[in-house]
Amino acid sequence: MEFITGGVTAAKGFKANGIHCGIRKNKGKADLALIASEVPCTAAAVYTQNLVKGAPVTVTQKNLTDGRAQAVIVNSGNANTCNADGIEKAERMCEIAAELLHIQPNDVIVGSTGVIGQVLPIEPIENAAKELYNGLDENGSNLAATAIMTTDTFAKEAAVSVKIGGKTVHIGGIAKGSGMIHPNMATMLGFSTTDCAISAEMLNQAIHIVTDNTFNMVSVDGDTSTNDTYAVMANGLAENPEITEENEDFSLFVEGLEAVCKKLAMMMAKDGEGATKLLIAQISGAKEEQTAKTVAKAIICSSLVKAAMFGEDANWGRVLCAIGYAGADVDVQKIDVAFVSGKGTVSVCQKGAGIDFSEDQASLVLSADEITIQVDLHSGENTAEAYGCDLTYDYVKINGDYRT
Repeated sequence: MEFITGGVTAAKGFKANGIHCGIRKNKGKADLALIASEVPCTAAAVYTQNLVKGAPVTVTQKNLTDGRAQAVIVNSGNANTCNADGIEKAERMCEIAAELLHIQPNDVIVGSTGVIGQVLPIEPIENAAKELYNGLDENGSNLAATAIMTTDTFAKEAAVSVKIGGKTVHIGGIAKGSGMIHPNMATMLGFSTTDCAISAEMLNQAIHIVTDNTFNMVSVDGDTSTNDTYAVMANGLAENPEITEENEDFSLFVEGLEAVCKKLAMMMAKDGEGATKLLIAQISGAKEEQTAKTVAKAIICSSLVKAAMFGEDANWGRVLCAIGYAGADVDVQKIDVAFVSGKGTVSVCQKGAGIDFSEDQASLVLSADEITIQVDLHSGENTAEAYGCDLTYDYVKINGDYRT
C-alpha cells in the first residue's frame, strides 16, 4: 500500500467539482460540491448519533437502503437542519444531481453543513447546477474538498493504492471538520470513493470497522453535531475479484480504507477551531482494545489536558486524572506517561507516580505543533490512538459569534 494523490478522484471512473453558488455571502468561498461515478456503485455510510439529525442524513439513510449510489451532492454554509422544509430541500438536491447525471434521485447521497436552524435556499443550487456539472473533472477532488469546508482552514483529502486480487485498487477520500467534533461519530462530512469491487454488505462492514478506529477516535471540543455523515462508494472498475466475504482481500481493503480515514481524521484534529497543536493519545499495554480506546478518548477529550498542551505545560497529573475518570479497568499504580514530539521525549510519570524531569526539556518537547501523549498501562497487549488538539483563546472567539 502507498499513499498517492487524487483524493476522491484517485479511483477510476470518478469525477468531482466544487463551486460558489451563492449560499455563502462571501463569493470567494465555494459552497457546492458534486462527486460522480461513471457507473453505478455499491455504497454504505455511517451517521451522527445525535437525536437531532439534519434532513440530509434522513434522506441519505433512505436512499442507501438498497446499498447503491452513483453520486454525492453537498452544500456548505447551511446545515439544512431543524427546518420544516428540510426533507423537501434535501430531496430536491438529489433530484438536481440526478437530472444532471441521468440517474435516479435515490442513487444520490446528499450532505449539508453550516449554520443550524436557517432555511436552506434551494434556488442558488438550482441556478448553479449546470456549471457544477460542466466542471466535473477527474482532477477535481480539491475543488470538492474546498467546497464542503466551513471553519476549516485547509482542504482535507487523502488517497492510497493497494494490490487486491492481483489488481491495483485505489481508495480516496475528502472530509471537512474543524469544530463540534467528538467521538461517535466525529462531527464531519466525509466521502470516500474506490474502484474496488466489493459487495454492499462487505462495504458496510468495512466502513464500520474503519470508522470505529479513526473518525470515532477524534475529539476537538466534546460537541457532537447533527449532520455527521461518512459515506463510501465503490464502482468496481479496478476489476478485482469482487469481495463478498471476510478474506485476505477484505483485510487489504480495510487496511487501505483505514489508512485514508486515519489521515483525514488527523487532519481534522490538527485543524480544530483555533488549534495550534495536533494531540495524539497513544495507549499501549491495555487488557482489552476497548480499554485502550476508552483511556485514549478520555485524555484527548480533557479540557484541562488540552489547555495544558496549549500552554506547553507538562502537567501530567491532568493525564492521570482523565484516565482515572474514564471508567476503564486500569491499575493506576502501573501507568507510565511520556510526552513525545519531533523535538524530543520527556518521561514524566512511572508506575503512577511523578519522576524527576527537566522542565526546560519538557517545554521544548511541548513547543512542537504535533505532540504524542504516550501512556503504557502495563496490563496487556492491546493498543489504541485518539486524535485531538489543544484548547486555545481563539476557539472561544470563533464560536462566540459563529452565527452572526
